[in-house]
Amino acid sequence: MNRRPLDVTYTNRMEYAHAWGIQKDIVGKLDAGEARETLMLLQHPPTYTIGSQRHPEHLLLTPQQLKAQGISVFQIDRGGDITYHGPGQLVGYPLLMLGNQKALDLHGYLRSLEEVIIRLLTSHGIEGSRKPEYTGVWVGNLKIAAIGVKFNKCKHRRGFVTSHGFAFNIKSGIQHEGFQGIVPCGIQEYGVTSLEDCTQQTFSVEQIAKEIVPYFEEQFSFAAEWQSHSLL
Repeated sequence: MNRRPLDVTYTNRMEYAHAWGIQKDIVGKLDAGEARETLMLLQHPPTYTIGSQRHPEHLLLTPQQLKAQGISVFQIDRGGDITYHGPGQLVGYPLLMLGNQKALDLHGYLRSLEEVIIRLLTSHGIEGSRKPEYTGVWVGNLKIAAIGVKFNKCKHRRGFVTSHGFAFNIKSGIQHEGFQGIVPCGIQEYGVTSLEDCTQQTFSVEQIAKEIVPYFEEQFSFAAEWQSHSLL
């Protein structure tokens, strides 16, 4: 089976605004047929992003507290509620051509992103799962990965281009950092966890970025090509 090429990049730290700008640029170029499908893997400095479900009450910190803690806030164009991005978390932005208008399958795409992370967790002896009422990946009643995406309707060709994506908690203790300042994804009854907390092992975020790509290739039928150029 022929697999489409997929450009893959990893950046150890990238400001959220810059990453969002790159996404928009690649979305436009994919629409125009001027770029290849891309998976951006990276870490952000401490950042809250608020999706299309606007619930200001889920941000628990005052502007003064946000400034003191060095946390930025962005209202963005993905689905979902508020979430946290920060060091120790692997963020993935798949920028993919997806179907045409009649074949568009939002839920199928979300389930596929979840499956990528569930399979990686399985490789580390962790049983990842879904909760029917929520998106994301769970270990028991603790959320280990949040997912929020946007489908950008093409202007120059049939179909859509995906943007935004997943945030996978890797390092131990991340749930005690920025997540304490919000109601994550608007879910009050469940907490969050990380890969290190589930396995009692130590990982670098870059290591997991490398591990996740084969599962992404398998799930979406891509042939990944790591790009050495920096997106900074």
